[in-house]
Amino acid sequence: MPQDVRFDLPFETPVSEHLEYARERHLRWVRERELVRSEAGFEEYRSWDLPQAAARTYPHASADDMVVLMNWFSLAFLFDDQFDASRPDRADRIAEVARELIATPLRPAGSRPRVVCPITLAWTEVWERLSDGMSLTWRSRFAASWGRFLASHCEEVDLAARGQAGSLGLDTYTAFRRRTVGIHHSIDAAERSRRFEVPAQAMAHPLMERMRDLAADTIGFMNDIHSFERELRRGDGHNLIAVLRRERGGSWRTAADEAYRLTTECLDEYLRLESEVPRMCDALGLDEDERARVRMGVEAIQHWINGNYEWALTTGRYAAAKEGPVATAESAGRGSVDDLLAV
Repeated sequence: MPQDVRFDLPFETPVSEHLEYARERHLRWVRERELVRSEAGFEEYRSWDLPQAAARTYPHASADDMVVLMNWFSLAFLFDDQFDASRPDRADRIAEVARELIATPLRPAGSRPRVVCPITLAWTEVWERLSDGMSLTWRSRFAASWGRFLASHCEEVDLAARGQAGSLGLDTYTAFRRRTVGIHHSIDAAERSRRFEVPAQAMAHPLMERMRDLAADTIGFMNDIHSFERELRRGDGHNLIAVLRRERGGSWRTAADEAYRLTTECLDEYLRLESEVPRMCDALGLDEDERARVRMGVEAIQHWINGNYEWALTTGRYAAAKEGPVATAESAGRGSVDDLLAV
């Protein structure tokens, strides 16, 4: 099964010692903010085990910051599950809510959302905590990446509403997937998790930009492979394996093998570029403190590649089959068992 597919990653990453402390508080927050409203929804959400994903990708965060990061994780994943290919009539509402989520980091702190629903109210609260203590440069960078992520999801919903979800070729899909996977702002959040910032001149260097893009491609493609059976069950064509089969023909197995090859190719290029980081630091004339912050930035990418991979192997979000009330809810055609776009 695709969720069982293994990759040979050359680095290991730690898991936060605050996982259980933060998990308990996070799950309570999700219920209190009505991000899950039904028992079926809560059991489905628990099966995803997003706290494990946060603990693996942000292993150095403090206990309280880990709660904030878990809370933020929930918003991106739960909002993504509002995009149901069988409900094209929701495209306008999704776009309206996405615009509000994009605007929140651009408004004065504490501003009440103009579009009110559980997702927007929770994001206003989380952003105030997530941006605390970070520079305007970091907040602007995060907001730009976050905005591209949400805008691309709206584009995905619009394609589905117009019956064009299966029209993307491999090159177009790769560029599109790089935005929808949401890795750029997720790596940005790693700086917040350790209270540092990568020097601006290093962040703007073509080497670092390409490394971040390759990390996004690697993670996005791995996620596509691990989630393929779930997305096939939902009729979601936004998946590398489905794109390859449409474009090149052949069997699902052949498409899955090619997806694996492309993923490994991205990872290999990333690793080659990572080895060039010291030369980049020399060329930029960085001092020891700046070099240390670059190293932490590279570690953040590694944590995301490996941490997301380890989580994807076991999460219930990508499970090929469900049993019980969750299966009943999904078979009814909903992308999520709870509607979070209405008050």
